Amino acid sequence: MYYPPRPKSLSALPALIRTAWKGEGNLLELLPYEVYGIDVGNIGWSRRQTLIVNEPSLVRRLMTTDVEMFPKSDLMVGALEPLVGDSVFVSSGETWKRQRRMIDPSLSHIRINRAFAPMVAAVDAYEDQLEQSAAKGEAFSLDYAMSHLTADIICRTVFSTSLASETARDVFDDFVIFERSVAQVKLHRLIFDPAWKKVPQEPEVLAACERIRRHLGELVDSHLNDRGAYQDVAADLVAAVDPETGTSFDREELIDEIGVAFLAGHETTASALTWIFFILASLPDVVERMRAEVAEVVGDGPVTFEHTKKLVFLRNVFREALRLYPPITFTPRVALENTTIGHVRVKRGAIVMISPWVIHRHRKYWREPDAFDPDRFSPGREGEVISGAYLPFGLGPRVCAGASFAATESALILARLVRRFDFDVLNPDEVMPVARLTTRPRQQIRVRARAR
Repeated sequence: MYYPPRPKSLSALPALIRTAWKGEGNLLELLPYEVYGIDVGNIGWSRRQTLIVNEPSLVRRLMTTDVEMFPKSDLMVGALEPLVGDSVFVSSGETWKRQRRMIDPSLSHIRINRAFAPMVAAVDAYEDQLEQSAAKGEAFSLDYAMSHLTADIICRTVFSTSLASETARDVFDDFVIFERSVAQVKLHRLIFDPAWKKVPQEPEVLAACERIRRHLGELVDSHLNDRGAYQDVAADLVAAVDPETGTSFDREELIDEIGVAFLAGHETTASALTWIFFILASLPDVVERMRAEVAEVVGDGPVTFEHTKKLVFLRNVFREALRLYPPITFTPRVALENTTIGHVRVKRGAIVMISPWVIHRHRKYWREPDAFDPDRFSPGREGEVISGAYLPFGLGPRVCAGASFAATESALILARLVRRFDFDVLNPDEVMPVARLTTRPRQQIRVRARAR
């Protein structure tokens, strides 16, 4: 069994002391050992009640039947609002229902099929770049490279422009600033602040958000001013009409929703791919199985949209990486009234933490929960996967609208790059996950690529 890196689990008080001493605000290190074995319970000591819910039926209740009673936490909304406004990612109630009705058609199966050509063009460009890097023996940041590649795909599918454009590069650079800064947890605020207290953002973050929204506005205007000239996600959103009210998105709403598409569309997939290629560098036998499957399904020709659905083992590698390193580490909710969850009394304003990271590594739901084992998703063992214990894209009505897009994109990238390259990690002992906006390495993973 291969056990990829994770923070060592401590009991509650030592975990708190460790997190405070390091000053990084890494919630993965703050999680006590006990949370990986309980169904539901209070965690930590804080002015505001904080509890974690792991039991699948209770998680399903919070994310399906009681969605309106447990909206997204004010902490998450406050962190993301400067960038994405009141978009589908943070909104609730009737506003969210209207947004989802209008957005879902833009990410339907037929549009993923249509978006496949821009995906291929982005991977073509990256393969050429990687080939040159391999020939020179250059070292580079794996996580930055995956972010750049997936951002290029999003630019091409959302705006019909590559990341080579000046505007797109500026947006990407500011997203890097946003991602590194906005999710840093101030431990004293987590412990002492009351519910719904506004959390101030750093000036650097607010300035980055303002620049991103200005650039996204320029790209939105190009689509508003020349309707019918584009066939991309932005054009679909411009043309979207609420079937119940007949209304369209206004300019600010378009910037909100496209900000979500750019943020969620590249950052989450980049996180997953970073961890996959890091893991594969230690598992040549898994790489050979993936190559054999690509050779059998695809041959030496281009990887097509239909091929991506037939690469069963490759997709299981992707699924297992999402289990161990779910892109969204935590999905915090807030209780709008006094209630109970399981045997625990819940106060109004309590933070109700649903953590894919914890549920995916829970001792009750998984055999060898910290081991990398893609075969646990194979047809002969799918009975091991407990319903509701695997939720990398969420559950219920708020399930990620881009899940199919991410799966197709990742299958294409893995098939193309595994077929041609190996990656050597230069700093494996320094790699450790942290909970930022997504599950990321604490320090950049430095690698060299080798052509087969």
